[in-house]
Amino acid sequence: MKAGTIIVALVLAVIGAGPALAQVSNPAGLQVAVEGLSRPAAIYVAGRGTAEPWGAAAGIAYPDISGPITVDTPLRIASNTKTFTAATVLRLWETGRIDLDAPIGPLLSSSLNALLTADGYDTAAITVRHLLSHSSGLYDHGGDQRFVEAVMADPGHDWTREELVGLSMAYADPQSDPGVAFRYSDTGYILLGDIVERITGRTLGVAVREELRLDRLGLKSTWWEIMEPAPPGLIRAPQSLGSINAADWHASMDLYGGGGLVMSTRDLAAFFAALFEGRIFDRPETLEAMLWQGDHRRADHYRLGIFVSEVNGRTFYWHSGFWGTIALYAPDTGVAVAGVTVNQDGFVVMRTLAESIIGAPPSQP
Repeated sequence: MKAGTIIVALVLAVIGAGPALAQVSNPAGLQVAVEGLSRPAAIYVAGRGTAEPWGAAAGIAYPDISGPITVDTPLRIASNTKTFTAATVLRLWETGRIDLDAPIGPLLSSSLNALLTADGYDTAAITVRHLLSHSSGLYDHGGDQRFVEAVMADPGHDWTREELVGLSMAYADPQSDPGVAFRYSDTGYILLGDIVERITGRTLGVAVREELRLDRLGLKSTWWEIMEPAPPGLIRAPQSLGSINAADWHASMDLYGGGGLVMSTRDLAAFFAALFEGRIFDRPETLEAMLWQGDHRRADHYRLGIFVSEVNGRTFYWHSGFWGTIALYAPDTGVAVAGVTVNQDGFVVMRTLAESIIGAPPSQP
């Protein structure tokens, strides 16, 4: 049976089965499906709805040494980092160190505030909540083709926060007034990273680790690139965009809050389970605040650092990342799933397989 046939069959079986995970929790079947994917990939399942965590992986992650990908292989998770950045801001709110509805002007470094105001942004009107929910009106420099071209032209360039935010200002003017509509923006999460550092007095990597108490979760293949040393013996797996090897793209191109974390599939699934099962925050009200829905356009699509999908009466929380990573959680079954691929070309089929495990219909490519 071909890989595509296996995946489609599994998707249909899960959709037909509904939320009863026991009918589809088959590690052997998952291993066969992952082995049939077009690109190296790993998928891991965790959460209180599983009898025990399980996963599967297949393919080569380290071509130079023919090293296989495993569920513990660390790689860049890109925008999946936003969930961690947002959760850290919620921890600061939980402990009384930040007001989610405070204007960002006084919270930002003077250089970043100056860049924004010079381009017409009203930093007295944009709030922390606007940044978290992507409703600030900020343009997304990371989604602009000119940014990808700039990185490819000089992959070793060491980008600063100010340079990246400056690109957003150079590429486009404000997209809307704050609080009007959801507009995804990596730029906004760079600003949140700066705010976290200024409030905590620590680098973003250390602040996220300590505020979210990541070490307590036993995440053995997780670190913030550049800002933290890699755990002994671990090497980040190279990632590609089709035929483009991006292994040497400097981490600073996606480092300051919108991205930056290096993680394994196992660790990503474990964190998502911990977040939604009450093991990250001290109070359940904090998770409720993270899942706040605004009244701006498309607010039903994104909360504070997390996407949400409502399908056939079921809710799924999720986030994905540029290189080909995804994490999902189904609260009705208590199951978290994470998936990664080392080549972006393999993302859609890997994501479809990961979604099928928790009964989510396949997303549109």
